[in-house]
Amino acid sequence: LNRALKNIDRGQDEVLFHAWATGQTGMPMVDANMRCLQTTGWINFRMRAMLTSYATFTLWLDWKMVALHLSQLFTDFEPGIHYSQVQMQAGLTGYHTLRVYNPITQSERHDPDGKFVHQWVPELKEIPIPQVYEPWKMPSMEQQFYRCQIGIDYPAPIVDFKAATRKNKDRYWAFRQAPEVKAYL
Repeated sequence: LNRALKNIDRGQDEVLFHAWATGQTGMPMVDANMRCLQTTGWINFRMRAMLTSYATFTLWLDWKMVALHLSQLFTDFEPGIHYSQVQMQAGLTGYHTLRVYNPITQSERHDPDGKFVHQWVPELKEIPIPQVYEPWKMPSMEQQFYRCQIGIDYPAPIVDFKAATRKNKDRYWAFRQAPEVKAYL
């Protein structure tokens, strides 16, 4: 952890945190991974990074609450690895490339047939590819046809991914440009 970066003013929005922690964000790949993790205690490295990235950059949640929650779920939790990885994904080391994972892109690349999302987000089991990755874009009639009305059967996205991520990345880079922060980088 770069001490100059530890003072980034990320929030502790309990509503956003609860949605993320319970797999109710309205982003199918985020929710599928969180639900899988809650049940099995394990997801792969890329999905761990995506969950952290989504929480700290898209939802702008404080890394400590994210790290604590994940530490309680991982069956392979090891503090020396876990906390440094969460800090890196949250952009707090100052020397790694900033990585913000897009859950839609991750779905398309790593779950091209939708099996993972369908398994862990059963509310979406009737929705075909590619709509299952962005079900909120389906017209109302299609939602009725597939028996999944967004906002009723499955949550609408709690934030606009692109807009929130863009705003929060700008906040992050503005913080990094402050002279007192640059002195430690």
